[in-house]
Amino acid sequence: MSVLVITGTDTEVGKTAVTAALAAVASADGRRVAVLKPAQTGLLPGEPGDVDEVLRLAGPAITTRELARYPDPLAPATAARRAGRPTVSPSEIAAAVTELNATHDLVLVEGAGGLLVRFDEKGTTIADAAWALNAPVLVVAAAGLGTLNATALTAEAILHRGLESLGVVVGRWPAAPDLACRSNLTDLPEAAGGPLLGVLPNGVTRLHPADFLDVARGALSPWFGGTFDPEAFASHYV
Repeated sequence: MSVLVITGTDTEVGKTAVTAALAAVASADGRRVAVLKPAQTGLLPGEPGDVDEVLRLAGPAITTRELARYPDPLAPATAARRAGRPTVSPSEIAAAVTELNATHDLVLVEGAGGLLVRFDEKGTTIADAAWALNAPVLVVAAAGLGTLNATALTAEAILHRGLESLGVVVGRWPAAPDLACRSNLTDLPEAAGGPLLGVLPNGVTRLHPADFLDVARGALSPWFGGTFDPEAFASHYV
């Protein structure tokens, strides 16, 4: 795997934290890592965005790129229309990824919001970019009540579009998980149609980068270079 698309079941589920964790672990293991954010919304020029957060947490060796930025905190297509600016097409995303892939071992593409959030007036999405790249998709999900339905819908959309889903990562695990959170550790893999590949604690992005790397490694599956064991993790909450 050299290209991975990271999507969420919704906005604010921890996609950037997961992207930074993946980048930090891969970079620490000696891989050349690039992170692409096709569209950043809700920020003005010069304000730190998601790629800046990844760079802060994962280290200066990471290459980051942002293709478009819009000031309104809306879906990229809507934000672009309101700003009177060009949208970002799947072909532009694919071209940027192809360029980065030529000089990096791993390219992480972080979507905006969920899988089917519109990027342009034609209704294309990050799923179309994943298809154009023939890249697998990693789903970032919430921990609590309602996440099984949102995760299942995302997984169904991935399958319907002929994409490969690697599995699911919980992006914000609460310090005091309730019954729904604890139960979802068992039920999320079935909803996602793939394994539970990690659980990041809520607030992990507030850590010092050195501490972030340690937490990231423990929170991600060996598939990504981590040490996370879903059965051992769940056993703490049975």
